[in-house]
Amino acid sequence: MELQIDKKTIRNLCLAGIGCIVVYWLLHETERFQSLWKALTGMIAPFAIGAVLAFILNVPMRGIERGLKLIRKPGLRRILAVLLTFIFLLLVLTGVVCLLVPQITETIESLIPKLVTFFQGIDRGVRDFFTDNPEIWNFVAANTDIETFDWAAIDWPALVQKVMNMLSSSVTVIANSAFSAVGSITGAIVNAVIGLVFAVYCLSRKEILARQGRRMVYAVLPERFCDELIRILRLTNSTFSNFISGQCLEACILGCLFAVTMAILRMPFIPLVSVLIAVTALIPVVGAFVGCVLGAFFILVNDPIQAIIFVAMFLILQQIENNMIYPKVVGTSIGLPGMWVLVAVSVGGEIMGVGGMFIMIPIAAVLYTLAREFTSKRVAQRGIDPDKLRDHPPELKSKFKEKREKKREQRLLRQMKELAEKHAHVNHEKNESK
Repeated sequence: MELQIDKKTIRNLCLAGIGCIVVYWLLHETERFQSLWKALTGMIAPFAIGAVLAFILNVPMRGIERGLKLIRKPGLRRILAVLLTFIFLLLVLTGVVCLLVPQITETIESLIPKLVTFFQGIDRGVRDFFTDNPEIWNFVAANTDIETFDWAAIDWPALVQKVMNMLSSSVTVIANSAFSAVGSITGAIVNAVIGLVFAVYCLSRKEILARQGRRMVYAVLPERFCDELIRILRLTNSTFSNFISGQCLEACILGCLFAVTMAILRMPFIPLVSVLIAVTALIPVVGAFVGCVLGAFFILVNDPIQAIIFVAMFLILQQIENNMIYPKVVGTSIGLPGMWVLVAVSVGGEIMGVGGMFIMIPIAAVLYTLAREFTSKRVAQRGIDPDKLRDHPPELKSKFKEKREKKREQRLLRQMKELAEKHAHVNHEKNESK
């Protein structure tokens, strides 16, 4: 029998050979692959930053563009929407900076003398403690060299010479570090500028880019696969957009809630702490606790009692936010139960840090939706009886009903027996009285 090789078989063989060569190269040229990967990520980084920025800014830009519907020309409406979006972003960043920087400066200036007094009080407390408890001081002195340490035995000139030699040998390292830091800052600025320009281009031509992407996908991949891929991408876009808008709204609500409550309780540093909690609350689940720790530290130096009240207030408001605000604002928008939100935050933080916490929740929501659709489809295809999927199937209900009826019959028989015994006892007493 002759072996017939068509074009498809040849193509698959060529692809398999290329794949084997690539795997072999990756296994034996690890350093070159890492350098190549670093160069590729360096080239792609500004465009990835621009794409992420465009995706985030597309959420407010859609609302702004809907508000400009009176402008008939689509091109002019898009330009104004992009311009107003960036102005809105600049105003938000400027407002946050203007609120935080003066408050942080004022807080630090007021905290410095209070910190000195605070640590002096700790020092006095430690000394008083050892004075009141001499046995503890004797134990510490017996197990350490705290009393036998001789400051006069230190060779101060030699120590100074060693420090000078170490500083002189570190000049080159410090200079190289400074030059590398300048280079890194310059590269970051260049990447930021390129990413910003790319984001503007993506926002202004997003429909064209989406249409070009669909045409490319349908031109290369099978149609059925493309249909499912486009559906998943649209679901992902909707989920991410809802999550971003819901998270920002939830952070604003939480910051305002803290500001009002702190004003009612007459606490210090209200603008600083409320804005700090609103900004850190953008990190899902754990972000607000970071703001709580920082706010409690600022208030602690000023008044320890108010710091304790602030922590208690935070726990109460956090419960209100987790059980009433967050599920309504964010949870319903992405359709992910709270248990899986916690799992997504933990996994994302372990893999990619803070950014992973933010990204993993919508990804988990998409996977949860796809898994639910797949499960429903497979159950329908296999013809599973819906009664078997209930929490209490009919056969279990009938068993429970039989048990309840049996218990009720036993209870009625017991009551009738008690009544009969009581009636017999009453008749016996009547007969004896006669």
